[in-house]
Amino acid sequence: MLESKYLDWFSGFAPEVATMIISALPISELRGAIPFAMSAFGFSPLKAFLFAFLGNIIPPLFILLLIEPISKVLSERSQNIRRFFERLFARTRKKLQKNYETWGALGLLIFVAIPLPMTGAWTGALGAFLFGLPFKKAYPAIVGGVVIAGIITTLVSAGIITIFR
Repeated sequence: MLESKYLDWFSGFAPEVATMIISALPISELRGAIPFAMSAFGFSPLKAFLFAFLGNIIPPLFILLLIEPISKVLSERSQNIRRFFERLFARTRKKLQKNYETWGALGLLIFVAIPLPMTGAWTGALGAFLFGLPFKKAYPAIVGGVVIAGIITTLVSAGIITIFR
């Protein structure tokens, strides 16, 4: 069902572009894009991994560079937006604090590498911002985590697709 909705939404795009877009979305990230690309588009595991990886590493770049100035400007203009950012930041801090305090950038990499919902590049980038991890440490850790999550997701997806064929 979800697969057919994605196919409807992205029918005007090349499959490679659709895979990158799905991977760039905060809910699916590459954890959703890889199995989708392999099953819906018939991509090889390598092709699915590469396009999903490329799509998933773009958002954290912008999050790390722009979240602070954007959140400051918007929070100054609206109470509702200020409360939204406060709740978002508090929830993210709670989720990542133990990992970050113990492991630093390596903890961020491990967190992003776990291929579960809400542990991806978007949350990792937000966490890096909240804990003041410099871009030069945060972005490579996030990219490393995305690579590991992508490998795990690709291997699991390839195995499951093979079983059901």
